[in-house]
Amino acid sequence: MGFKRFSLLIIGRTIFAMLTAILLAILISQPGYHMATILMTLILFGQLFELLSFVSRTNAELVRFFDAARHADYSQRFDLSKLGAGFDELGQAFGDILHRLQLARTQQEETLRHIKAVVEHVPVPLISIKSDDKLTIWNNSARRLFGTHAVTKLTDLNHFHPDFAQQLLSLTPGERSLMTITIDGIQHQLSIAATEIIVAQQKELLISLQDIQSELDAAQLQAWQDLVRVLTHEIMNSITPVASLAQTAVDLVEDVSEQLATQPELVDELSDVKDAVNTVARRSDGLMQFVTSYRRLTRLPPPRIQRIDINTLFSDVERLACHGWHETNIHSSFSVTPKSLTLDADKDMVEQVLINLLKNAEHAVENKHNATISVSASINARGRVLIEINDNGSGIAPEVAEKIFVPFFTTKREGSGVGLALTRQVMLAHGGYVSLNTEVGTGSSFSLVF
Repeated sequence: MGFKRFSLLIIGRTIFAMLTAILLAILISQPGYHMATILMTLILFGQLFELLSFVSRTNAELVRFFDAARHADYSQRFDLSKLGAGFDELGQAFGDILHRLQLARTQQEETLRHIKAVVEHVPVPLISIKSDDKLTIWNNSARRLFGTHAVTKLTDLNHFHPDFAQQLLSLTPGERSLMTITIDGIQHQLSIAATEIIVAQQKELLISLQDIQSELDAAQLQAWQDLVRVLTHEIMNSITPVASLAQTAVDLVEDVSEQLATQPELVDELSDVKDAVNTVARRSDGLMQFVTSYRRLTRLPPPRIQRIDINTLFSDVERLACHGWHETNIHSSFSVTPKSLTLDADKDMVEQVLINLLKNAEHAVENKHNATISVSASINARGRVLIEINDNGSGIAPEVAEKIFVPFFTTKREGSGVGLALTRQVMLAHGGYVSLNTEVGTGSSFSLVF
């Protein structure tokens, strides 16, 4: 409406100027109207000046309006009522247009912030690779995955696995693959998927790197627990009556032997029977204790979390596990950095885990000259508590190291295969993990990350 009235004012002023010009021409053609001619000339010049001033003022406000729109300066105000009739409507129209542009801009920014917030908090790490091999990290999950490592180009990924970059480039959009990488000594099993997008006529590969290590560990642990639960139940059901009957048979043979004390030949034969039944009873009891130890894998209670001073924890563990080491020439050391370092965990569980690992280290350095076992606690690059148990023993062969945390697996003649499996279960219950770094002939290092 303001622009319409402004147009009418322009047209009206133009018509009046034209009429004045026509009247001036008539007066000029008629002799004797000198004063009237001069007056009409002045009126015409005044009308033209007013028209030009009107248009100039309008052009200046138009330039200010377009500059404000171009630079998104929505603070500009157009109160033009003081410039003359018609300008107030024009100013209102300019202000309304800028207000609408501001609303549209605000809505776009809110939509963009919402999209960024959604992408930023997606639990799956997202990265993208451009045609020039530049890499962009899109969300917190991806930044947490790579930690303190600077990842800006595709070749930076080879720091975590020699074939990491090549495998990403070989992905077909819509394809999914699995890959294991190591970052800061932590193993990650990644489920990788790729999607191709086009931005500004340039192709870009959007890749999701879902870390499924914890899910795999939990599923594997649950599978082992289910298996152990079934096996121990069936074995206990079968072996309990055998053990009971074997003990009863031992008692019966002893009674009969006492009654036949006057017949040495029969007593000798019964002695052989007694030895056989005793063997059955002893092996039955051993098997029951063996099965009972495995039941610990399925009956681990929830951890009772409390604040633990690690210096105190190490002192208790050293007193319990390292007693007598000096007699076997095993040198031990415990260190905590910083000295005030604490840990939120179940003290009994962590203590038992450390004792088990120290016993394993003790076996690893048997008959080793200058045997050394060290335990250290610190903060790792990701701000988590790290406890390491190192020994300079004979190390573990790769084919054995792959199975060392599997329940039932053991290389010891009298081992049960429960200790390290239980250690892994305790760490998973604390939201952490245990890993092994070993080299044959050099030694082994177990890392506990809480």
